[in-house]
Amino acid sequence: MTTSEPVDYALADGVATITLDDGKANVLSPAMLAAIDQALDQAEQDEAVVVLRGRPGMFSAGYDLGVFQSGDGAAVSGMLRAGGHLVARLLDFPRPVLGACTGHAIAQGAFTLLGCDVRVGTAGAFKLGMNEAANGMTLPRYAVTVSRYRLRPDRIDLALGTARMVDPETAREWGILDETVDDDAFDEAVATEAARLASLSADAHRGIKQHVRGDLVQQLRDDVDADFPAS
Repeated sequence: MTTSEPVDYALADGVATITLDDGKANVLSPAMLAAIDQALDQAEQDEAVVVLRGRPGMFSAGYDLGVFQSGDGAAVSGMLRAGGHLVARLLDFPRPVLGACTGHAIAQGAFTLLGCDVRVGTAGAFKLGMNEAANGMTLPRYAVTVSRYRLRPDRIDLALGTARMVDPETAREWGILDETVDDDAFDEAVATEAARLASLSADAHRGIKQHVRGDLVQQLRDDVDADFPAS
């Protein structure tokens, strides 16, 4: 099924592939975030493992700058609230979530990857990282919280405070990715890992995830509520 543009949903063999493709930078606009949330609703209903991927060369360049530039404070707050809740939802999703980083992953695109259980990236001349400091943006608390959970402690200041963009292999070393794969082997590697994840005990995976991440997920949701209260 197709949920709504620019997100596609495809279910096969217990794996739901959610593909982001707006034909450009896969910006996480309010519409894109709502469509991802709808696709995750469907995957949860289907009791499926999730593969979250972008189009070739681009996972996501982050939030929609047009919303920031609109001057609409409510729209900005709503977008950031939705993005923070997406990270928390991915970390708390009842089945495994595989982030398939098909290229660039910048700012909220990178933070979204950090919410996935397993993160496989394609090797190549791609940029990954958190560039908010270079763009005059103070990171929301949820972004710092998930970074402390995922990134190497000695790379957090470089990643967040200095906005350093890195290649996929360095991103793996920092903790943004778990694995990098050559482009010609990427789809096969993603399919193999998705099948492995689908073979796990759903109940055991969910129970372990709750024990390991329960406090983290609650902290993320509290962070979002503190920075972007529901209207």
